[in-house]
Amino acid sequence: MSSFIRGTVVLMIAVFATKLLGFVYRIQFMRVAGEEAVGVYMTAYPAFIFFLSLVQLGIPIAIAKVIAELKAKGEAVRFAQVMRTSVFLTIVTGLVFLPLSVLFVPYLSDTLLGNPASAITLYVGIAIVPIAAVGGLIRGYFQGIARLEETAWSQIIEQIIRILLITWMLPYFLSPGNAAENAAYAMAITLIAEAASVLYLWSKYRKQQKRTASLQSKDGHYPMNPLLAVALPSSGSRLFGTFTWFLEPIIFIRALAVSGVTAAAATSLYGVISGVLIPLLLFPSFIPYALSVVLVPAVSGASAAGNIHKLQERIHLSLRLSALTGAVAAAVFFIHGQAMAEALFHIKEGASYMVLLAPIFFFYYIQSPLFSILQATNEAKAAMMNSVYGGIAKLIVMFVLASQAGLQETGAILAIGFGVLITSFLHIATLRKNRKTATGFTMFVLPYVSFLMTAIMRPIFFPTGQYGLIIDCGITVLFLTVILFFTGQIQRGDFKHLRKLAVRHK
Repeated sequence: MSSFIRGTVVLMIAVFATKLLGFVYRIQFMRVAGEEAVGVYMTAYPAFIFFLSLVQLGIPIAIAKVIAELKAKGEAVRFAQVMRTSVFLTIVTGLVFLPLSVLFVPYLSDTLLGNPASAITLYVGIAIVPIAAVGGLIRGYFQGIARLEETAWSQIIEQIIRILLITWMLPYFLSPGNAAENAAYAMAITLIAEAASVLYLWSKYRKQQKRTASLQSKDGHYPMNPLLAVALPSSGSRLFGTFTWFLEPIIFIRALAVSGVTAAAATSLYGVISGVLIPLLLFPSFIPYALSVVLVPAVSGASAAGNIHKLQERIHLSLRLSALTGAVAAAVFFIHGQAMAEALFHIKEGASYMVLLAPIFFFYYIQSPLFSILQATNEAKAAMMNSVYGGIAKLIVMFVLASQAGLQETGAILAIGFGVLITSFLHIATLRKNRKTATGFTMFVLPYVSFLMTAIMRPIFFPTGQYGLIIDCGITVLFLTVILFFTGQIQRGDFKHLRKLAVRHK
């Protein structure tokens, strides 16, 4: 079990570093460019990700899987063939989908988003797609040969360059009162950072190729069928996920327009929600994310070996840690979320919605480990359908509620939370059917009750606003920790296990 935890901790540190830099970038972006420019950027960004998914078509995942299998078979000579075939497939998908994306931009900006000025930001986003597609191919290669440090460093380099450019270069180009142009400049910064990241990956890839040149086949192509057999099914769930994200700002803006909110105001509000509130809520999610990545091989191995005890031990530990992370995040953001958003991002409106989102996003923290467990226990199709149902439910409820004059943006916030709840509850219900895992809704009850007790009792015993934001957050975490200890969610054995783990690392 300690090796499982150590692997999780190492990955957790890497993801934390990337998330922290991304968080700093968002803070600087909001402070430098303003809410309206961030809104335009955030409404265009999902379209960029969707266009990228169309061009990639799951090929990077296929590269990782095929190369890992070839490596296990001792057939490293075919690595170059895999890359040549993958490059060919990516060029074909790029030639098909990039022109269609360019032709689609006027309709997307004018009609769907209701903001013709956002077109330039979308065009810059499309210019990033081929660069990002190349980076995806190289990342798939390094993942296949089990070298993740190159990918981690490329992401860190990208975030550092974004922070530097957004802080010292963007202010020289800002046009007061022209949010669309400012958003386009920000997207151009993303292009430069992505290009630098891909150049780093390319240099590492070339060095790797030179070291293994004698082992590589210099001619021929790998068959397309094995690559497509992996790429197409995996791209299905990814395409649906990016497509629902692509639709989200469109439905958000259209629904608010029905209720009487202008497109400009709705765009700014969407920027605050998707660019500030949700990233802030998800900042601690590096813990369940790391658990979800390590869980698939760990649970699959225990299941294949028929070791039910180890299977249950790993599942329960992962879900307990995720639930504890969710309880801490929910308590801190429910009590201090508005003050944190206003202090970090200097936003004037929308920060109060943290009170609505925080109790719901407790369930987001258990969502990714649940998804990984379902994949590892041969329930991948059910996991994908649960996500599909949650995505569809979110969009439908968003349009219905946000279009009501009495609800407007509050309805949209409730819809986002509703989607999280549907997906999480369906994951739990699906996992509950598998008796080998011995999991159900009850294991999340006490952590959530502990959060509720903290949310009610903490302001009564220690009124907020008297000690400064950082100390206030620390008091909340300490208060919750005491409650979790008395409810048995944190045990003395946990501290002993962590101490042993730390000693082994020395």
